[in-house]
Parts: sequence; C-alpha cells; structure tokens
Amino acid sequence: MRSEAAAQLGGLEMFASAGKGRGLRARRRFAVGELLFSCPAYVAVLTVSERGSHCDGCFARKEGLSKCGRCKQAFYCNVECQKEDWPMHKLECASMCAFGQNWNPSETVRLTARILAKQKTHPERTPSEKLLAVKDFESHIDKLDNEKRELIQNDIAALHHFYSKHLDYPDNAALVVLFAQVNCNGFTVEDEELSHLGSAIFPDVALMNHSCCPNVIVTYKGTLAEVRAVREIEPGEEIFSSYIDLLYPTEDRNDRLRDCYFFNCDCRECTTKEKDKEKLEICKLNGPPSAETVKDMIRYARNVIEEFRRAKHYKSPSELLEICELSLDKMGAVFEDSNVYMLHMMYQAMGVCLYVQDWEGALCYGQKIIRPYSKHYPSYSLNVASMWLKLGRLYMALKNRTAGVKALKRAIAIMEVAHGKDHPYISEIKKELEDH
Repeated sequence: MRSEAAAQLGGLEMFASAGKGRGLRARRRFAVGELLFSCPAYVAVLTVSERGSHCDGCFARKEGLSKCGRCKQAFYCNVECQKEDWPMHKLECASMCAFGQNWNPSETVRLTARILAKQKTHPERTPSEKLLAVKDFESHIDKLDNEKRELIQNDIAALHHFYSKHLDYPDNAALVVLFAQVNCNGFTVEDEELSHLGSAIFPDVALMNHSCCPNVIVTYKGTLAEVRAVREIEPGEEIFSSYIDLLYPTEDRNDRLRDCYFFNCDCRECTTKEKDKEKLEICKLNGPPSAETVKDMIRYARNVIEEFRRAKHYKSPSELLEICELSLDKMGAVFEDSNVYMLHMMYQAMGVCLYVQDWEGALCYGQKIIRPYSKHYPSYSLNVASMWLKLGRLYMALKNRTAGVKALKRAIAIMEVAHGKDHPYISEIKKELEDH
C-alpha cells in the first residue's frame, strides 16, 4: 500500500470521497484553463475507419503516413512510431492478414487484448498509473445483469478467436472482470469536431468522479489525455469530470449513468433539476399541450433516438435523413426547436448532410442548433466548440467569410480554455483563418 504522500500528483491527491469511493481532490487553487495534469494512454487503439489519415501509434493526423509492410493496414508517422507501436500492433498484424475481410473485433476487444499484453510486458506500475493502477479499476461485477454478462462472454469469445496466437489468457472469471473494468473505465478519444478517433485507457483520469456540473474537462493531444479546469477550483475541492453528454434532462442522464456506470448522480443540477424545464421547452401556440401529450411525446422521442442509433448501422443516408425529418415534424407539434430531443435529431440530420456533402443542409441545421446548445451546455463545452467549428468551416466552404471567421473565433475562444492555447487543433484552425 502506498503512503499518502505517494498518492499525489502535482497539487492533487487521491482521497476517499463520501458516497463515491475513491476520488481526486485539489491541494491548491487552479484557475480556469489551467492544466491540472496529463496522462499518457496505458493502451490505445485507433478506430479502423481512421487508418491512413491518423498514425496508429500516436494518433497524429497527417498526410503521407507509411503503412506496415506486413499487413498493409496500419499506418505510421515514421519508423520510430512504428517500432514503439509494434508490441501492440503485432497482436493484430498476422491476424489481420489471416482473417482478411473477416477480421472484425470490436474496439473493446482490441483494447482488452492490449491490456493483457501490456500487463505481461510491463508488470510494474507505468507512468499512466501514478495514482490509480489498472488492476485496481472498479468493475461493478456484482451489478451486471444477464444481458451484460452475455455481451461480455461474446467479447471473450471474440478475444480468443482473433488473438489466440499472441496472448496468455487468464481464466474466464478474470476475463469477465477485466472486460467489466474496461467497460466502466475506458475512454473514447475524439478529434476537435468530436468525431470518433479510437479508444484508450487513462488510469489516472479514470480516478475522477462524475458530476453534471463538472469543474474540469478532458481533452486529447494524440494519445495523451489532458485535464483542465473549466471553473476556479479551490484547495480541498473534489475534481469532477463528466462521464456523459450533458445535453439531456436529469432523468435521461441518470438512466445513462445507471446503465453504464451503476450509480445515480447527486450533483446540484440533478438535485434541483433547474435546467430541465428549458431543456424540455414546450410549444405555447394555441395553448400549452396536456401533460399526457407531453409525456407521450417524450416517450416517442426516446424511442426514435434509439431507433435512429440502430438504423445508422444498416440504412442509407437518405433513409436516415427521412427518419430525422419525420421525427422533427412530429415532435415539432409539441416541442420548441430548443427542446433537447429536437436538437438531438437536428444534430443527427446535420451529420447525415455532412456525410453526403450537402453543405447548405448541414449549415441550416447547425444554425438552429448553436444557440440552444450554448444555453443548455456548461461553459467551455466541447459540444458547443465543435458546433461553432463545424459552422465556421461550412460558412467558409460556402464563401461566407465574415460569418466563418466569427464562428471559428468563437470555437477558438472555448478551445483555448478546454484544450490549452498551444494545442495543435487551435494552430490548425488559426491557419484556416489565415488561408481564407
């Protein structure tokens, strides 16, 4: 057991948080925008769709990447990146060649395979585990229902199927625990527009507890996680990040937290529900609808959100756009445009428009989204920054430089706090401004 002094990280310390288990606490004051700490990935996997545009090792985005000479599917900045990633890539290289088009393990399976390999080659504590070791992650194993256990058994089967030649496996019970740990403690790595880049394990970042009123934000610089203050933090104050998208009303947020992380949030916003009325704004034309009508429409909205999530895997862009338009038309009879369920489907519609390169359509949805986003999300939200960024790039593409510059500057103002002023994403956006 480490001493109290050892369980510290530059002005921060691990402590027992009342009702929450372990937590992270400030030992000094942190100003808005200040970096609290950074954490290199214990392991990371680049999502398959980003191969060729990002380095498989460091996640850097650049042109002219060199591909692996064996599998021809992994790409690297240079020989150094390739050599550094080889202990992890070799788990997949021969397997990708052997399985060809049938090589399709999930990111969770890929990440877990790398954890097993890393634990064998680096049994000692790594620089990613200054406060919390991977082996000490919470698993909530006792709270898994039959459906979640079955999903984990499917992942274990895939692990054996795709990685049998390169891994020494613990017994099935230990693998169930490990997958449960990954499900609760893994991170999704995203770019400046919140597009999915991959998945990673950041042990020290996982130590932070959740709040819907977070005082820090987590951003990524390649495979390095950085944690910055988005509110002034005083000595003795607990450090809270958000585990979920904060757009939604209290009931929805807590449904997600219970399903994924097995707890209810007791933060100020969940206790007072003070933002719920604005988030669920109802049309007032011709008199307000009945409580039953509103309740039915909320139920419909939740169902159509889930329907769309599933449909993304098999329907065409035109079919997806039709789902969005029909649901927006139906919900619009009861909900204002600023209602979060309307915003959710507008965001999905905008994504489809961007995918098919309908810039005018995407811009139209984005213009409706941005103001309510700025109201519903906390200060320095990455969701708001990414929307300003998308709008700015759309304006520029459609030759409206004045609006484009204004939107990109709004994005930069948020990102300089959330990402830090020296982040490569900010340099890229400033170059876009200069080039136009």
